[in-house]
Amino acid sequence: MYQLVSQLIVYRNLPQDNLLEALADICLELDSGDYLREELVADVYQQVHRLLDIGTVYGFDKNLWHNYLTYLLVSCENPFAITCEKVGACEGSVNVLAKHDFEIFRKLFAYDFSDIEKALGISCFSIIGNYQAVVKSERRYNKNISEKVQALSARLAQAHDAEEFFVLVTDFYRQYGVGCLGLNKAFRIVHENQRDAELVPISNTEQVSFADLVGYEEQKQRLIANTEAFVAGRPANNVLLFGDSGTGKSSSIKALINKYYDSGLRMIEIYKHQFHDLAPIIAQIKNRNYRFIIYMDDLSFEEFETEYKYLKAIIEGGLEVRPENILIYATSNRRHLINETWKDRRDLTEENGIYQSDTMQEKLSLVNRFGCTIYYGQPSQKEYFAIVCELAHKQGVDLDDDFLCAEAKKWELHHGGISGRTAQQFINYIKGVSEFAKK
Repeated sequence: MYQLVSQLIVYRNLPQDNLLEALADICLELDSGDYLREELVADVYQQVHRLLDIGTVYGFDKNLWHNYLTYLLVSCENPFAITCEKVGACEGSVNVLAKHDFEIFRKLFAYDFSDIEKALGISCFSIIGNYQAVVKSERRYNKNISEKVQALSARLAQAHDAEEFFVLVTDFYRQYGVGCLGLNKAFRIVHENQRDAELVPISNTEQVSFADLVGYEEQKQRLIANTEAFVAGRPANNVLLFGDSGTGKSSSIKALINKYYDSGLRMIEIYKHQFHDLAPIIAQIKNRNYRFIIYMDDLSFEEFETEYKYLKAIIEGGLEVRPENILIYATSNRRHLINETWKDRRDLTEENGIYQSDTMQEKLSLVNRFGCTIYYGQPSQKEYFAIVCELAHKQGVDLDDDFLCAEAKKWELHHGGISGRTAQQFINYIKGVSEFAKK
């Protein structure tokens, strides 16, 4: 194995903690004959333990070795892979070098661990080659990555030569991308060990769709139209969704990433205290072949908060032009985002007319940078009842509509008033703990 791994060219920059090189070192030590069996067995078990951890995180099944090799191929960000993401293989000399590496990976797929097991008196590799994972909830592992890696793994295992291997891998890059940005839908910004800002995947995003959002059809269509233009590479605007709480603003944003992930849309969630990280994050993603929505939930500012000035420059107004593959989407309960007071309107004429003061202009300048503003208002009681009934029917609650509406009216009086969120909470109650669900 160490002889194969040492010959990699394009895929030489594997992650530092990868299992492949660690197992290659174990094989080298075994072939040298200069080792203590107990220590080498412990090293093998350590690597198998790590493989099981990875299998648990991603829900891998059957041949864990094949799954892991495939995971390396789809997560290794090298110049060849990045060039292929979302566009597929291009003509160039690097393809010859890539096929050289793919032939090595094809041999690694077929690697026979029986000699190691016989020499050390172990059987763990036979087990991971035919592994039966414990069935678990989708929320406990990254299903999005798991399904894609395992499907590709099965096809790569059947590849007859490096040429077929090449086609399979580059087609995957074209369809889904490569690395962290390719495999995941959404990300957050973190600082670890005082390092620069990094994008970390949000592994389990909510599987909400626009069909789940009852009502607000005009608002959803405006949001979809702007996003489809953005994904297609046409001009599009930054978006502000504002209005009453619980009306589906955040859920609409979440539905976008589920609808357009396969079209190359990715989402980065950011909070006010992280606005200073925007510039370095934008520098990391501006040259990738994806479309990024930088998402700010419940965005608003008090008078004493000045972070909005930095955000203004990032959106529009700084010297550096915002990359064409990035838009800002925000939700807020406030139309103007920044808290306003009557003293802001203090430029008066002799006739007591009100002019917009410089302070007002400053506070409105942020919201004016959102070219698309969409209002989500509180539903009427009739609309609220329609939402309750439709949610009940979609989610398998078999109760009379009149009965549902009567109970939903009682519920909203004690649980935050009329909204789509209140309607969903009522349905959760009915399905979960209410005795009505048993009738």
